Amino acid sequence: MKFSLVSTLVVALAAEATASTWFGKPAYNKWHETELERWLSDHDVAYPKASDRKDLENLVKNNWNDKVVSPYNTWDAPSLQNYLTLKGHEAKKGTEQNTESLAEQVKGYWTETEDSTNQAYASVRDWIFDSWTDSQLKAFADKHNIPVPQPRARDSLLKVVRDNYQSAADKASETAAYPGDWLYSSWSDSDLKSWCDTHGYNVPQPSSRDKLIATIRRQSRLASLNLNSAVSSASASAYSAKASLGDALLDSWSDSQIKEWADKNGVKVPQGSNRNELLALARKHKASLLGENVSATATSAYGAATSNASSHYNQATKGFGGYTNWVKAMIGLPTGYTASASTVSASASSAGSAVSSSASSLSSVASKSAQKGYDAVTESVIKASDYVKEEL
Repeated sequence: MKFSLVSTLVVALAAEATASTWFGKPAYNKWHETELERWLSDHDVAYPKASDRKDLENLVKNNWNDKVVSPYNTWDAPSLQNYLTLKGHEAKKGTEQNTESLAEQVKGYWTETEDSTNQAYASVRDWIFDSWTDSQLKAFADKHNIPVPQPRARDSLLKVVRDNYQSAADKASETAAYPGDWLYSSWSDSDLKSWCDTHGYNVPQPSSRDKLIATIRRQSRLASLNLNSAVSSASASAYSAKASLGDALLDSWSDSQIKEWADKNGVKVPQGSNRNELLALARKHKASLLGENVSATATSAYGAATSNASSHYNQATKGFGGYTNWVKAMIGLPTGYTASASTVSASASSAGSAVSSSASSLSSVASKSAQKGYDAVTESVIKASDYVKEEL
């Protein structure tokens, strides 16, 4: 069978369209010339001043994978070790200073791909604000006359800022795909320096404002990925801690207390159920109750931490005097019930270890105030193991 020239062209075009659909075109294909120049400058890639757009795009293309898709190949040993720690792993013994070996280890836990990176940079508004504090989000909203919903929560702040990001850029006659310095116009120089210090990016001193912004812009995607990973870890630990403490309390209850808890939560208890059946029924329904709002709680906790988590948790728990009732309320347990000191003490210690693990993961990516907040939470949970002996 012979193919005509037209048939060949149709097949070629179909293949190109299919590839574009499957893998997507690089985000920088649609960038303005100034954005291409900005990206190259941010990543220390030299380009001739007389370069036309095609030349600039090719330079970005040639450096895209090494600078964005798999940047760990150029990281130093401490940065590679920090990333492994964030993922809950330690460098293999004897490789602590071997960047080639460390990079290979990081590669095993790296989740970004060329496709996911292109998707991310096709909409920077979805992640570029992730590492901002609540006050910085509010300042951005105020500067661009964006109404902020009340009561003000981190989730609502992020949503309203993201939703109005493009219009803010349009009103300022600025580009938004790879934004310029306008995005950080509400930040002070100390804000910029603090962000770099907090996220572990050393900048020469003194550094110009442009250099500081370039560092933040270059590292914001990784900061977002790290924070989301930390929040997921905190979410899992929060669930584990709540489940552990809940099991200890249930085991210590009488049959009548379990029945009252079941009634309070709308769980039907068959007549004549023995203790094992009551416990099994309570645990089954407690698991579904625990699944609610755990991720939201962890995300909210980080947001509160960046603004002053210690204060947030002090208010939430009303000091140690209200701690046990707060924990019980979180898992739907009556506040008047008592439990044996030994079972609750053990579970509280387990909870403290779980939260402490999350706090360690956050240490390399969260702000100093966030770390203090998680440290405060960890301390409160561990101290609760002693406190609940008296309160529960």
